[in-house]
Amino acid sequence: MAQLVNAGCAALSYYTDMLFRSCAIVLIAASVLIAGCRSSRNRDSASSAASSRPSIAANRLRGNGFEDGAGTLTFSDNGLDTNSDLEKIIEAHAHFSAGVVHEMNLEAESALDDYYHAALLDPANEGLVVDVAQQFLQAKRPEKALELLQNAATNSPGSSGLFAQLGFVYSKLGKTNEAVAADRAAIRKDPRSLAGYQSLFLDYMQNKQIPEIWDLLNDVSKVKGADAGFLVGLSELYFRLGQVAPAQKQKANERALSALQRAAKLKPGDLRLCLRLADGFNLLGKTDEAARVYEEIVKQLPDASPQYDSVHAKLADIYLQKHDSKRASEQLEAIVRDNPTDAQTYYVLGGIAYEEKNFPKAAEYFSNAILFNPDFELAYYNLVTAQLGAKKSQDALGILERARRRFGGNFSNEYLSGMACSQQNDYTNALKHFTTAEILAKEGDTNRLTDEFYFQLAATYERTGDIAQAEKYFERSLQLAPDSPQTLNYLGYMWAEHDQKLDQARDYIAKALKSEPKSAAYLDSMAWVLFKLHQPKPALDYALKALQYSEEQDATLYDHLGDIYNALGEKDKAHQSWDKSLSLEANDSVRKKIDLNK
Repeated sequence: MAQLVNAGCAALSYYTDMLFRSCAIVLIAASVLIAGCRSSRNRDSASSAASSRPSIAANRLRGNGFEDGAGTLTFSDNGLDTNSDLEKIIEAHAHFSAGVVHEMNLEAESALDDYYHAALLDPANEGLVVDVAQQFLQAKRPEKALELLQNAATNSPGSSGLFAQLGFVYSKLGKTNEAVAADRAAIRKDPRSLAGYQSLFLDYMQNKQIPEIWDLLNDVSKVKGADAGFLVGLSELYFRLGQVAPAQKQKANERALSALQRAAKLKPGDLRLCLRLADGFNLLGKTDEAARVYEEIVKQLPDASPQYDSVHAKLADIYLQKHDSKRASEQLEAIVRDNPTDAQTYYVLGGIAYEEKNFPKAAEYFSNAILFNPDFELAYYNLVTAQLGAKKSQDALGILERARRRFGGNFSNEYLSGMACSQQNDYTNALKHFTTAEILAKEGDTNRLTDEFYFQLAATYERTGDIAQAEKYFERSLQLAPDSPQTLNYLGYMWAEHDQKLDQARDYIAKALKSEPKSAAYLDSMAWVLFKLHQPKPALDYALKALQYSEEQDATLYDHLGDIYNALGEKDKAHQSWDKSLSLEANDSVRKKIDLNK
């Protein structure tokens, strides 16, 4: 009956809300998972490339040595003042070569020792010095890193980056004054290199010197001729300040945004820098600006890029926040084209399709999520909701049985089994499942026993003919949600059908209509209770409005209209209405009324 809100649909809506509530947040969380789901093809090739070359051996020696076209190692005398210098360089090459051999033989300690000596002998080879220093830091031997960096700072011109690294190591060793001095030296050497500022920022941060940090960042923001990378880095420092000093977060984020906007105006071309720029806008909540940069990135990003999935996922998040499911789906589809076994992405796509009420497509996505991750329990229950939305209750029961065998019995399985049985009009078994679900919830998570749950349980009792139990659980549902229009209407109509509590039934239905004045079901319920109260004239107005607002022709509406016309003495209109009802749905009760009123 139209005025009896479809119990199966109500239950499905309840369970869907439970699964997809805070969908933006869920999907935002899901994108983090997606970002880690690169295709195995890309992961394997990346790891293979990394393992095929030693970490330090990959760094070239400084300009004094190079490989010629024939692959022979030769030397130039550039910068070498004496034979002693040349001998040191030759010895440095020898140690470096020995380190390569040790590293290829997985003799890490011996390799690091040779690289250490090579870096000591050739302090002007800054790349090697810094690489080896970082290896010592990773090995928790900062004193060796400090030795190399001090040697390079003393015996070579030393770049801003070298002094910034030296400041960092001093800071690690608790030598604050020396760290600050090295960082300031880095800044003097190149005011447009961010490395010195970053290291000094960390020094101040470590000592919680927030005023000094503000002074530092104010100075950084005034550097003339700063490039986009410098400005993005500045923004990141402001953002970090806002994280550690919550009271100043708003001000820090405003400065961070200003730096990003300055960087964006310079139109950086490097993809990695553009990604940092977009991420910065995104973290600051400027999703329109972030989306524009991400969109430019995806146009240039190769499919094999490690950032491919991550960028598409971030764009999908932004579009979902803006309720643009079409564009979000396009980004997620790009991910599964590249990585067709990505269960998490299929799951998110299924949620989007479900929200759009494209139940067959949602079921397809959820099925893929299960196919590629058979232990993805939530995907089973979402697949069932999609199948029920598509009126595939038998398929839904099959999936629930698979889930029961794999994960055991639980509230979700019993609840959805009840929904599937209700859809098949098997209310006896539906009641068994809902009752079991209630018992399980009382033993575990009582928060699942919501007004919607008790609405469904009550509706099932009503369908089995147990009016007393139905009333009990409808009242319990109303205790949890006193203004629920669907419950007020259902209970009111049930009383009217059974000629019980008609005045209270009218009040409940009126309250439901106040919430949804154009609901065909609620209008018909009011028409019916007024008819039962022997008020056919006002009942007629509600019955005609119900037909006006009904999205599809309904046999019950015409049946009630016929009864009302008959009570008003309009026999021809009554017969026309009953005939229309019979043309929509066979009903012996309606046929008898026609026969009795010929």
